[in-house]
Amino acid sequence: MHRMTVTKEVHFTAAGGQRRLRSGPKREIRVENRERLPRVARLVALAIRIDGLIASGAIRDQAEAAHVGHVTRARMTQILNLLHLAPDIQLAVMNLPPTTHGRDPIVERHLRPVAAEVDWDRQRKLWIACRGGDEAG
Repeated sequence: MHRMTVTKEVHFTAAGGQRRLRSGPKREIRVENRERLPRVARLVALAIRIDGLIASGAIRDQAEAAHVGHVTRARMTQILNLLHLAPDIQLAVMNLPPTTHGRDPIVERHLRPVAAEVDWDRQRKLWIACRGGDEAG
């Protein structure tokens, strides 16, 4: 009787709370310079798009937009309230620098009090405060 030893490389992965045994070498996933557009920038663009769809008649109203987008009417209101921002602030939000790691420094919740302000000059002051006093953006 001959004895034989078999060596095989294996690794464990965790997915969905379950550990699984995988054969072969461990795959390394390297992500270099993973930039992403801040979510609030995408939301301003979405608000502009939805407003255009309603104006063109493609979508009947805000309620239909909420239904089509699978969000509540309240959430749709929050998104469309970004249209109340001064045009230069909307542009500044859409031109925020990409987030490379961690959380976005400015989120939609931060902009709610800015959008609630009717006076655009006061909005600009709130926007500067939201940016941490950085007047460049």
